[in-house]
Amino acid sequence: MSLAAPLSLLSPLQEGAGKRALITGLAGFTGHYVAQELRAAGYRVFGTTTPAGAPEAGHDPGAATLAPDTYAVDLTDRAAVAAMVAEVQPDVVAHLAGIAFVAHSDVEQIYRVNVVGTRYLLEALAALPCKPSAVLLASSANIYGNTEIEVIGEDVAAAPANDYAVSKLSMEYMARLWSDKLPLIITRPFNYTGVGQHENFLLPKIVSHFRRQASDIELGNLHVWRDFSDVRMVAACYRALLASPAAAAGKAFNICSGQAYSLGEVLDMMGDIAGYRINVHVNPAFVRANEVARLVGDNRRLASVVGALAPPPLDDTLRWMYLA
Repeated sequence: MSLAAPLSLLSPLQEGAGKRALITGLAGFTGHYVAQELRAAGYRVFGTTTPAGAPEAGHDPGAATLAPDTYAVDLTDRAAVAAMVAEVQPDVVAHLAGIAFVAHSDVEQIYRVNVVGTRYLLEALAALPCKPSAVLLASSANIYGNTEIEVIGEDVAAAPANDYAVSKLSMEYMARLWSDKLPLIITRPFNYTGVGQHENFLLPKIVSHFRRQASDIELGNLHVWRDFSDVRMVAACYRALLASPAAAAGKAFNICSGQAYSLGEVLDMMGDIAGYRINVHVNPAFVRANEVARLVGDNRRLASVVGALAPPPLDDTLRWMYLA
């Protein structure tokens, strides 16, 4: 399957012609696809990566194609962030850099990167003589935690159940301090996947086992349901939101398909794609005590801004990953 798979959000309009887009976390899993979207829309794309070529959290560095306009910047280095922003002078910003793995072992780093790093970026953007027309901040649906609400809308009360989720909610609250200075758009993506995502994430791990014809796989809690999306749809949504600041600024948006899949359903899909069934073993070490059991999103607010959504079926995404 081509990376340019048809999505209703893709547009031939050169909405970014003559404009400069900054993507923090350009070498990350999501940054790679957002860069494709923005370049196709006519933007000149600038990006940040972690210093010394270190891979972004949760990313397979082999999947990234870096643009020439790339800066190796530690987002927790205030002066370095300010210098980069002053040089790029972006028209739009997609802030994707951060610790993205829920089970990341360094708790202090989670907060420093996700909260303090974001603050330094907003401070630098607000100091520009010509401020961006839109600044997208990637939060997470993990902020909702465990809720009894069947389909989660943006107005559902936050109940973060792990440090990663707390850091993202803290980032959202901190960003409000800049809402009168910058046109901020908060996105809360639910689970999404695609080619290039690191195998420490669930679906790439499952796909990789089937690709190598493994007979067994060790997983954690099997009784979880997730709203899985295709990373290409997520990137298309981000591009469309950046192009719609009048309608999107000052709001939070769930990025999701609106459909939940159980882990068992995912394994059955992969079994059909690969042509065999894998033996599943539950490893207690992979079971998190504060596991969020069900995450399903309401995407109506998103659709009201970017237009009707046509998420690729999950089995199509899994097949794309399997055949890559």
